[in-house]
Amino acid sequence: MKKYNFAIVGATGMVGRTFIKVLEERNLPIDKIYFMASARTAGSEIEFMGKKYIVEELTENSFDKPIDIALFSAGGGTSKEFAPIAASKGVVVIDNSSAWRMDPDVPLVVPEVNPEDIRLNNGIIANPNCSTIQAVVALKPLHDRYKIKRIVYSTYQSVSGAGKKGYDELTDSLAGKPPKIMPHPIAGNCIPHIDVFMENGYTKEEMKMVWETRKILHSPNLRVTATTVRVPVFYSHSESINVEFENQFDIIELRDLLSSSFGIIVQDDPSANIYPLAKEAADRDEVFVGRIRRDESLDSGINMWVVADNIRKGAATNAVQIAQELIRFWENS
Repeated sequence: MKKYNFAIVGATGMVGRTFIKVLEERNLPIDKIYFMASARTAGSEIEFMGKKYIVEELTENSFDKPIDIALFSAGGGTSKEFAPIAASKGVVVIDNSSAWRMDPDVPLVVPEVNPEDIRLNNGIIANPNCSTIQAVVALKPLHDRYKIKRIVYSTYQSVSGAGKKGYDELTDSLAGKPPKIMPHPIAGNCIPHIDVFMENGYTKEEMKMVWETRKILHSPNLRVTATTVRVPVFYSHSESINVEFENQFDIIELRDLLSSSFGIIVQDDPSANIYPLAKEAADRDEVFVGRIRRDESLDSGINMWVVADNIRKGAATNAVQIAQELIRFWENS
């Protein structure tokens, strides 16, 4: 197999460092790799596959060298400025920010759900929001079999969803320090406020889940609503998902369908206190599903509990999986 040149933009951040870890674990066919970050952390050292590298400062000339794939996790502003520069020089950017997700010309991809959209890229592929990624992994096989009519999301999102600053905020809050980036202390608390509030009363995080779910599932008229909550957990997002189907289902068949679907681990034995837990999902790539039960208020609906590591599957791993699918597409073209 041919080897490819990679770049990681935002290499010194929480997701950037997880990119490195996942790339090492998955052993992609990498020839050369470049690590890039802002001037603040440029010059620092990163180790990859037993070799040490110096982090370069990201500039408009960073992509003048031959690079095939660039994994971006440096914020929306950086992506808006530098992703088009990279794409203009033949690089395929896999972007972890929200900058390109709803652009109609940019595919929004979860490899277990819509890998075929990768081939539609014009140099930029968007990585969805972490809370959306784990949800659609669980929803896709159900949508294919029973056709989803409506989704109600209630999320319980870890502080690392806000990056290192969010992680540090919980540590500081547990020590009794006042909040810096959240509107209220997070320790011992649940804050129903992630991102900014919009005119319709929803937060942007909630609307991201609505918009992104529709785009990924290619269902622009799908009825979706969400409430997103920050909770005092370091890693892994947990979600209560209520789904109404157009078609009838057998609950045993439905559970078996989820169990046999790629990327999903079903943990569903309440009699033995077995169900997905944030702590056990941390540092894993799979999406864990449990508490699968009929919604007895509907003719055809279920409730389920979906948990995944938001930094791995919700960000870094999903991006690396996109890179793997992209390479597979190139190799087979």
